Parts: sequence; structure tokens; C-alpha cells
Amino acid sequence: MADQKQPPPTALLALDWGTSSLRGARLDPAGRALEERSFPRGILTVPAGGFAGVFDTCFGDWVRMGAEACLISGMAGSKQGWVEAPYCACPAGFADVAKQLRWVNDAAPSLPTAIVPGLSCEHRCDVPGLASVPDVMRGEEVQILGAMHLGGWRDGLCILPGTHSKWAWIHDGRVTTFRSYMTGEFYALLSQQSLLARTIDTQAPFDADAFALGLRRAGQGGNLLHNAFSARTLSLFGRMDAGPLASYLSGLVIGEELHAQDVHTAARITLIGSQSLTSRYALAFANLGVSTHSMGAEASWAGLHALSHHLPERATAP
Repeated sequence: MADQKQPPPTALLALDWGTSSLRGARLDPAGRALEERSFPRGILTVPAGGFAGVFDTCFGDWVRMGAEACLISGMAGSKQGWVEAPYCACPAGFADVAKQLRWVNDAAPSLPTAIVPGLSCEHRCDVPGLASVPDVMRGEEVQILGAMHLGGWRDGLCILPGTHSKWAWIHDGRVTTFRSYMTGEFYALLSQQSLLARTIDTQAPFDADAFALGLRRAGQGGNLLHNAFSARTLSLFGRMDAGPLASYLSGLVIGEELHAQDVHTAARITLIGSQSLTSRYALAFANLGVSTHSMGAEASWAGLHALSHHLPERATAP
């Protein structure tokens, strides 16, 4: 009887549990994804007390296959999530984040399961009576750790485009500070719910020339509140069609984001996210003569894998 090959062992179950979706992967000891799954079971779809049940439904068979641990990043650690994992204050690196993992008691009894905390930082404010303004991220910190792990670098700037884009500065392997920008949300509001929605075709193919024009307009100053109106007037006077206008508006909002930064001082710039978004940011930086590196979903699994090497002794969840 021929020997049957045994499946590769699972070292870690890695989960990214966000607001609208749930992704998971079985990782081998080297951090390679043996299998991946995705479900439309974000935290907003889970009733109170239902997280353990959803976890078992989606990944129970993986648990029974055996693993050393399970790490969960994202909104599962928010106040609306499974177990709240309070934010880890910057500066923070692998060891700092690992110290603040929150262990989940109602997950699989045989599998140590913990939720990764997000990061927080404080921005000084000159407004009287307002000493500082907090900023937060949850889930992106794992991608940043993964980018460092995969790239083998310890100093640089990570940009994570999205609904709320994050710009994180890293020094000596720790996130020192970061800023959030509502770039994606503003684009969605302007293109879908404002007066501009009547003249913009958000389903049109990307137009690099119109995008570059938006970038240059933003670079001239005038702020987004003024520049966004040009998307209305360019249509009104027949100078740009609905398709290119979507790319033009994208250039305006991304250009506004870049305009607020000193991007020439970073030792290395890494873009993390979907190819459709990172390619736009890469083009925006190229227009400034700045080179970038891009990473995708692999950053999440790499971050959780690297973080698993810093696991402290298991604590009890409240």
C-alpha cells in the first residue's frame, strides 16, 4: 500500500476580522499560507455573543487539524468586536504589541487564541484647552509589521490607502507616529452623494492623464474645499467628460493627502493595500520623483506570523 502524504502542519491560524469581511489563513512554520478563506462575516454581521459560533462555523475544521495558536487582527478587537483589545501606544514594535494581546476565553479550548491590539498616538494641538488629539489604527499595524518582516527594513514610511488612509513613520523597528486621512471616504461622499455625482462616472476606466491633472491642481494649493468644485465647472463648460472626471477627482483627494507631507525625507516608502489603490499612490509619488515599494494582502499574514514569535505567556481575558 502506497504511503499517503501527510498535509503540512499548521503553525498558526491567522485571521483578519474587519467591519465588513472576515479573512483567514492556515500558515506553516515558515509563514507560508497553506489555505485561505474569506467570508462576508464582518463584525457588524455578528450578534452579541455570537463571535465564537461564527469562528467555529468558518474555521472549526482548521482548529481540529491542529495549530500552535490563533492570532486575530482588525475590528474584532474593537468595542463592538469579540473582546476589546485596548490600543497600544506609540512608539510600538513587535514586542510592545505582543505584550498587549488579549486572549479569548470562549474560542476553541484547545487553541490559544488572542486578538491583536491596534495602535494609538497623540498629535500636539495648539488650540487652547486641547492639549493633544488622538489618532488610532486597528488592523493596519499588523500589515506594517508584516512589511517590515518581509522587507527586512527598520526605518521608513508606510502608507496604507483606503477609506481612512494611514501614514506611519517607523524608526528602529517601531512605529513612532502616524496620521489618518479620510481620503477614500471623502472621495466616496463627493462622487456618490454630492452634486458632483451627477457628472462623474465612477465605473469608468482609470484615466492616468486626468488623475495627473488632479494631482497638479492639488499641488498648487487652494485646499480640497475649493479644488473639488473644479470637477463641477470642468463638466459645466464641457472641458472634461464624466469618465475622466472620476480619475481627476481621485487625483485631487490623493494629491491633497500628499500635499500635507514631506515625502522626500523618508528612507523608504512602502505602499500596502489593494493593487488598484497602491498603483494610484505609486503614480502620485512618481509625479513627485519619489520611488515606492508596494505590498498586498501578504503583509497581513506576514505580520501575524512574525508577531507569533513574540507571544508572551497566555493571560486571561476579562
